[in-house]
Amino acid sequence: MTVVASMTGFAVANRETSLGVVAVDVRSVNARFLDLSLRVTEELRPFEQAVREAIAQRLARGKVDCRVGLQRQTAAQAPRINATALAQLAQLAREVRAALPEVAPLAVGEVLAWHGVVESAGADADELRAAVLAAVGEALDALQATRTREGAALAAALLARCDGIDAIVAQLRPRVPELVAAMERKLLERLNQTLAPALAANATLTREEIADRIRQEVTLYGLRADVDEELKRLSTHVAEVRRVLAAGGAVGRRLDFLMQELNREANTLGSKASAIEMTHAAVELKILIEQMREQIQNLE
Repeated sequence: MTVVASMTGFAVANRETSLGVVAVDVRSVNARFLDLSLRVTEELRPFEQAVREAIAQRLARGKVDCRVGLQRQTAAQAPRINATALAQLAQLAREVRAALPEVAPLAVGEVLAWHGVVESAGADADELRAAVLAAVGEALDALQATRTREGAALAAALLARCDGIDAIVAQLRPRVPELVAAMERKLLERLNQTLAPALAANATLTREEIADRIRQEVTLYGLRADVDEELKRLSTHVAEVRRVLAAGGAVGRRLDFLMQELNREANTLGSKASAIEMTHAAVELKILIEQMREQIQNLE
């Protein structure tokens, strides 16, 4: 099963080469897309594209800051004479003197300045590339391990809040018919007390017709105040959150959409609230959903 990962993490890795130590550090925080900032020292610049590709293959989202450097060893910094280049220069000098005897011999400074005569000890390009990519791979492994551990903690926090939403829905659902019926009775009594005398005095309707019309209006209001559908959709969305977390992978965007849907149902529940219990439930739901939304911002 693919795990859920956070977008926050930090890791370092080193690799020894004949030229020095390749050092990589990589850190990431949350972002909507993959935003990579890569800094590579001049000696390792030829491998920059390979490093970018390695990171892009492993990370899908997050603002990633990666530094790849080379800490040269003291012995590796000491220059040395390239015997082959020196021999080639000597042969050229002999040929020149043979053709032009009056030409002055080369000075030591001129010999040392000749391209290729003096070189610094260094690593083979393939060796250096392999060391860089190995260090980057090790750093990414450590980063992913950190992000996975935090992702597991975030997933557990989200599931706990899913339990909280389910508990609110379970407590409210059996009480909805009772609350709506109580609201209808109160409304019916008030309308009868307030409107019935006025309607009877100013209309041709009979008392029974007036009472029937009031009951119809109260019934329609009760239907509009029924929140059973909203509670069902809340349960459905919570079940989808659980399914997405169980499937794992890059779940952040999907969960963010589900938070919008959960928030929509909580708002509708609040707008239809006909009793203080519904109002409290809507407030508690919005608090849990907002807490989930904050956690989801850190998920890949």
